[in-house]
Amino acid sequence: MTDPSRQVDAIGNDALGTDDATGLLARLARREVSAAELRSAAIDRGRSVNPALNAVTEWVGAADPAQTWGATPDAPLAGLPTLIKDNEDLEGYRTTHGSNAVVDRPATMSSPWVAQFLSFGADPIAKTTLPEFGLTASTESSRFGATRNPWNTGHTVGGSSGGTAAFVAAGVVPLAHGNDGGGSIRIPAACCGLVGLKPSRGRLIDWPAMAKVPVPIVVQGVLSRSVRDTALYYATAERAFHDPALPPIGHVIGPGGERLRIAVVLDGYQGLQVAADTRQVVARTADVLAGLGHHVEVVPSPLDTRFASDFLLDWAMTAFLLTVTGRRLFGQGFDASRTEPFTKFLVRRFLAEIERAPFAVRRLRRLVRDHEPFFRTYDLLVSPVLNHAAPPVGHLSADVEPREQLVRLLRFMAVTPLQNVSGSPAVSLPLGRSDDGLPVGVQVAAPFGHERRLLEIAFELEEAMPWPTRPIGTT
Repeated sequence: MTDPSRQVDAIGNDALGTDDATGLLARLARREVSAAELRSAAIDRGRSVNPALNAVTEWVGAADPAQTWGATPDAPLAGLPTLIKDNEDLEGYRTTHGSNAVVDRPATMSSPWVAQFLSFGADPIAKTTLPEFGLTASTESSRFGATRNPWNTGHTVGGSSGGTAAFVAAGVVPLAHGNDGGGSIRIPAACCGLVGLKPSRGRLIDWPAMAKVPVPIVVQGVLSRSVRDTALYYATAERAFHDPALPPIGHVIGPGGERLRIAVVLDGYQGLQVAADTRQVVARTADVLAGLGHHVEVVPSPLDTRFASDFLLDWAMTAFLLTVTGRRLFGQGFDASRTEPFTKFLVRRFLAEIERAPFAVRRLRRLVRDHEPFFRTYDLLVSPVLNHAAPPVGHLSADVEPREQLVRLLRFMAVTPLQNVSGSPAVSLPLGRSDDGLPVGVQVAAPFGHERRLLEIAFELEEAMPWPTRPIGTT
């Protein structure tokens, strides 16, 4: 079991208390606490645990802690302390992307998603760590070192939204920013015992150019400790921006009444092995869903056998495009020679297979259409998030030989990219523990545009299989 001496918990008897975001906003409305008190408590918590977790690239607002970012006092999230992952621009602060190749230069404006989040009244206290350009599933970079898991500091937080996950799981803030281009919200949520929803493509505001990449896989989002906080964020975001091509979510406040047809994948995608303790958690979730009256059926992986190689080529193409356009994307000081060995390895892999790229891209883009017939038979797809619980720090570090690192990554996180390519939503829920006491996430995926269905089933599972909202063994 997990050694309690390696667990990190910031929750204490201060203004933040044990509340989630929904509870804190209610206390703010009743004037039981002030925004200044919440911010101060969050900063104190963050500074107390960051030496153990290493989740911060830069503290925010130290010179002007009363900065409001232009939000009005009645903004829906006014006074809520939060975090911004350090691959999105926050005006006045550097954006490092976790890379030594990027020079420090304050952003002149916030990115569209961040600007909207700030307009809701969310109050960032820090920018958080990620692996270089978010290209791997463990937050260990040459620039900032390893970010550690509050459930066991000997283990990774996953990635790429790892710094955010570490601080939310430790109780520094209740809800904070992440983004997901292959599992980068769901993977750290699974590693750290959090709720992590990857929304449908187009659900949230983002840079317009994101829709123009060959396979637009990256979406913005949040990580939280409770389903109601994630539901609150999406209701808030939808009131500010709604893509008319998507069905509305509304403010989901509890389970739905409809009994659903649920497919369950117990074994690994592409023939990869799922750890016995992870498989057991997914099987137990299936049993609970059946007991709740849903029709549950175990099915084989829905993936085409070429998916893994096609996605890997797109992954490598992303590394190539980031490096060859780096000066335009990141400024004139960008130096591709300072990227990590794994990034260089992906670039070489893309160049060696460049003639396959048009065919791989065509198949991946077709998956948007081909994946949807599965959801004419089933309403939801349940699977592991990861093939095994969070590995030790160092297992996926920047120091690992790149080819071996790729093999380890594929054995760890082969499940999540499907929804990035198809554009469909999926949520990671912390529904179990490994034999070593680490969180195990279960993924629930829905058809394109059906986040409401995901949130309703998440509420139902949260009631039936409640999870601890702080690392076990702490007081």
